[in-house]
Amino acid sequence: MTEARPGTAASAPLWERDAELAAVAEAVDALCAGSAAGSLLVFTGEAGIGKTALLAEVRRMAEGRCTVWSARGGETITSVPFNVVRQLLQPALVALMPDEAREYFGDWYDIAGPALGIAEPGARQADPQGVCDGLVAAVRRLARREWPLVLLVDDAHWADQETLHWLAAFTERLDDLPVLVVVARRPGDATADGARHLAAIGAAARSLPALRALTPDATAGLTRATLGAHADGPFCREVWAVTGGNPYETVELLAKVQDTDLQPTEDSAPELRALNRSARGRGLVDRLEGLGVDATRFAWAAAILGTQISLHLAAELAGMQRDEAEHCAELLNAARILTGVDPSDGRTADGELEFVHPLIASAVYRSIPDALRTAMHGVAASVVTASGLGAAAASRHLLEVHPDDDPELVEQMREAAGEHLAVGAPDAARRCLERALLEPPLPEVHARVLYELGCATLLTSPATTIGHLREALSVHGLEDELRVDAVCRLSQALVHND
Repeated sequence: MTEARPGTAASAPLWERDAELAAVAEAVDALCAGSAAGSLLVFTGEAGIGKTALLAEVRRMAEGRCTVWSARGGETITSVPFNVVRQLLQPALVALMPDEAREYFGDWYDIAGPALGIAEPGARQADPQGVCDGLVAAVRRLARREWPLVLLVDDAHWADQETLHWLAAFTERLDDLPVLVVVARRPGDATADGARHLAAIGAAARSLPALRALTPDATAGLTRATLGAHADGPFCREVWAVTGGNPYETVELLAKVQDTDLQPTEDSAPELRALNRSARGRGLVDRLEGLGVDATRFAWAAAILGTQISLHLAAELAGMQRDEAEHCAELLNAARILTGVDPSDGRTADGELEFVHPLIASAVYRSIPDALRTAMHGVAASVVTASGLGAAAASRHLLEVHPDDDPELVEQMREAAGEHLAVGAPDAARRCLERALLEPPLPEVHARVLYELGCATLLTSPATTIGHLREALSVHGLEDELRVDAVCRLSQALVHND
């Protein structure tokens, strides 16, 4: 059993993780010893089981010996293409001057650069498979420059489809690279295409069993390490019974015991269930609301934004001045709901925030009343656009807004779709254009949206393209030049679909 010192509740997820820690140590040692072949570890387990803590331990073991880059998916940002791979490579990308990046990536610069946000996209639609191949080649070159390199991907079940496509292709080609890739994911939470890519990643990884909950003995050891050796047996057994041995829930429960000065004795054990309810679900929401209207509104804004939460954007979305937002962030930090992000890894910026745990982020997001949540996504789209991040960045919020005969939204989604297509993300473009059709477009624009949707799906779903282009050709308003192009593309789709 992995031991912890008294008072270190945060190490709870590493209890009874000896096999996993041994696999990590072996992989890091092999990497640092100059092993010619890379390796892949995948940690799988339910929410709160300790996956993130294992990734943090990988970082601790590797830092000072390896280059370490990390990224994580987010429940509300799965529709943002290349989001996670951009996070992952951010330290390298910010260190390369434009001319240096062009020289280093060579012929792949114009193919992979737009997807990574370091090059302007071309005028033509990018081939998604070509972009994936370009990303694989680009990261292989970076790996040889930065070796030994460790790549950490947390919450991969919420990674965008484009990142997972790249990661599946990249992990197939680790045989000659000094790279260790470590992925953490929940089972069953990915989309269909995402699940397919995750299955391929899992098949290429060293076989490890799914992470399990703590045993009663480990929970007792953790309880005493946190609260003191005087915690008695019945109290420790009730901690395990209440949390089911879930490390995250155990940590939170023990922290609340410390907050309330509850004595760890059999007489106090009946109070643990009520304390546990206050740390999750409705109890968490009640605790948040107890911090006040402003803190609740700021937490809602943070949940709408998702990951890499800018204090400035959250303040704008919550309708607050900077000092008010900073005060709310301090309250939420003290309540273990939000925390500041260390910008030293190069992936995040100073002033960024994140939720202490994805379970908290999900609970806060779902606690926002439905109508208000939809409205906040609409405001978030305006805030993101005004900040200069572009139509593609705003589109994930517009996807959550109810149709309302808004011609401006249609144009925003068309612009976002164009940006997605230019970087090789046709599925993201398809989502934007399908949403534009729901608005719906003005009659004079309808045919063009159908045409654009047909073009977006040509490489990935010829059957879908056939339907959209036929409809576009049957609707009034498509210019002669586009009608000719639509007929040509329809012919291509019919050939590919046979």
